[in-house]
Amino acid sequence: MTQRRFATRAVHSGHEPDPVTGAHAPPVYQTSTFAYGSFARGRRLFAGEEEGYLYGRIANPTTRAFERKLADLEGAEDALAFSSGMAAVAALTLTFLRPGDELLFIGPLYGGTEGFFHDVLAPFGVRVTELASERELAAALSERTRMVYLETPTNPTLKLIDLAEVARLTAGREVLTVADNTFATPYLTRPLEHGLTFALHSATKYLGGHGDAIGGVLAGPAALLAEVRSEGLRHVGGCLGPWESFLLLRGTKTLALRMEAHCAGAARVAEALRGHPAVARVFYPGLPEHPGHEVARKQMRHFGGMVSLELRGGLQAAERFLDGLTLFTQAVSLGDVESLATHPASTTHQLLDAETRERQGITDGLVRLSVGIEDPRDLCDDLLRSLDKLAESVAV
Repeated sequence: MTQRRFATRAVHSGHEPDPVTGAHAPPVYQTSTFAYGSFARGRRLFAGEEEGYLYGRIANPTTRAFERKLADLEGAEDALAFSSGMAAVAALTLTFLRPGDELLFIGPLYGGTEGFFHDVLAPFGVRVTELASERELAAALSERTRMVYLETPTNPTLKLIDLAEVARLTAGREVLTVADNTFATPYLTRPLEHGLTFALHSATKYLGGHGDAIGGVLAGPAALLAEVRSEGLRHVGGCLGPWESFLLLRGTKTLALRMEAHCAGAARVAEALRGHPAVARVFYPGLPEHPGHEVARKQMRHFGGMVSLELRGGLQAAERFLDGLTLFTQAVSLGDVESLATHPASTTHQLLDAETRERQGITDGLVRLSVGIEDPRDLCDDLLRSLDKLAESVAV
């Protein structure tokens, strides 16, 4: 059979009509436990000798449908869902990293992820080392290195990491490579196709798409994910609930349509911001002057729905600009159908010390925009109106 295209698979993969009732939409299996019928079958299930459902913390049929859908969209053997993106990060790293191992990450990362690495893993004896780019990877890899972790594009500076180069440099080593694919989604980039081990998502963002469900998902080799399910998920307990699974299943069906709108809107916004006297710099991979533009062209279908801008005037300018917006909602998170704006240095990355933020380019004048699916003309009007007021009131 001909391979179905992405938009078709986003709608259909992962589930069939319910075999008992014929329900077309995946049922919400709102149950904590599952009857296994006999002593012998219970023993086999718990021993892993037979597939089936035992307890909601380990697996649920609604959640399993979401996992199958994401595995298909990422081109992975399997996927595993969690209660949040951070639960996925915790389960993955706690499954495979031990005291004495080294985790290399290419910064910047989402502040919560980087905080977990330094505040949780490092005290347990995992050596955590930050790299500025993939070009530093060859010299940094050692016998202790067990995992390389990255985002592309990065949060919030939208730096591009060359996935194929990371795979090339780690080939032949016992190193797990992980790409947080939240910003790109499998519609734009599929890290496993470039040779990485895992693709990780905060499903709260573009996969859900409507700002009404929190979840995470990890896609990769089935054997490794079985280890994460039996250890990182079962023991840590960050399971995704059936209702959230249903919402994420529903949201992912429209991923292709929404990403087309997000990307088109972000391109219009980035172009509108260029050259404004209040704006020192626009960060968007689709702009030819972006340092990662050629990498983005190579490994992304489009250039994403996120835009960041550096304002002249620092913190004061950022506050006035954000408070002057009427269509962009000031809120953390991203990937919603509604446009969102935030100041990373005081919100998502405020737990990082000032020196780290400065080194990673997360300055007091940096604002991150999640461009929704509204008419881009209205979004540009809102942004430019606030920027014009800022330019009048602050020396820029």
